[in-house]
Amino acid sequence: MSRETIFVTRSSMPSYEEYIEAIKPLWESHWLTNMGRYHSELEEKLKEYLKVPELSLMVNGHMSLELTIQAMGFPEGAEVITTPFTFISTTHAIVRNRLKPVFCDVKPEDGTIDETKLEELITEHTAAIIPVHVYGNVCNVEEIQRIADKYSLKVIYDAAHAFGVTYRERGIGSYGDASVFSFHATKVFHTIEGGAASFSDHRIYEKLYNLKNFGIRGEELVTEVGANAKLNEFCAVMGLCNLKHIEESIAQRRALCEEYEKELKDIPGIRMFEKKQGVKRNYGYFPILVEEEYPLSRDELYERLKEQGIHTRKYFYPLTSDQACFKNKYRDTELKCARKLSEKVLVMPLYQGFEMRKLAEVIEIIRDVFV
Repeated sequence: MSRETIFVTRSSMPSYEEYIEAIKPLWESHWLTNMGRYHSELEEKLKEYLKVPELSLMVNGHMSLELTIQAMGFPEGAEVITTPFTFISTTHAIVRNRLKPVFCDVKPEDGTIDETKLEELITEHTAAIIPVHVYGNVCNVEEIQRIADKYSLKVIYDAAHAFGVTYRERGIGSYGDASVFSFHATKVFHTIEGGAASFSDHRIYEKLYNLKNFGIRGEELVTEVGANAKLNEFCAVMGLCNLKHIEESIAQRRALCEEYEKELKDIPGIRMFEKKQGVKRNYGYFPILVEEEYPLSRDELYERLKEQGIHTRKYFYPLTSDQACFKNKYRDTELKCARKLSEKVLVMPLYQGFEMRKLAEVIEIIRDVFV
């Protein structure tokens, strides 16, 4: 292989010196977890940056979603309408709460849940809707909220891909009853591992505090059964360092995405998702759709790039509803658009520090099939 290996993503990090200097006080305090100084500081700074009224930090994005669902107190066996075009965590969080996922198809233009198909899926057992701002593409929050209000349903957004995204100048995490974010190492913003839930009702903060800390409210007082989902101080410090550089990181990503768009827009059979008006993007991912007009299938292009040391990702394939763990339970569910997208989408390499010359190598291989 003659080319330098190009990975689909890479963690952004502050300088070694900056992080080491920032964690020095931990050797003085020895306070490494249990909602310490840096945990509290990061919660406050994220509330401000994300433009949300309330925020609870967690050990990762999955537990943020799982515990937020639990905090809502849905009856066991209740139905939750969600999308199959997402990371498996979204579905697992529903199932692990002993709730029933009901899969709704998605829209071809942006991959988000198809709000026109929601009402036909609502039954007397429906308790909530969990849409996903997939790749940072914003759902139709107005129509979803209208439907939720009509049927008295909760709305919890999976905003794992949407850190820092705003819609109509509102933080994306301020929509619905709650939103959850992932701060995994590969995200636009990360705390190594971490996540958060945002919401407007302070009672949810108190509930999540109990759920993520064993229900402990005093040295001799445990008020309810909980789990352990606290974010430690080393991760919180990483988050504080990365937050200082977040605008620089997003600016770099934007330049890369704009270059991709410019170079790919005229290639037959390569399509990109539509952009929604009023959205300030975070440029977290750059997915393309490989259509029939392109000489290779999506899988063939994936393999060709891989042979040249360029790693892309079939994100999301298979659909979560079609994964082996569900033993074909949802195979007959009508998800025509979602299944088509899952067979066409390929996520391109994109991360802070990704060089334009490497991007040019990716484009060259995609173009070479026409030579």
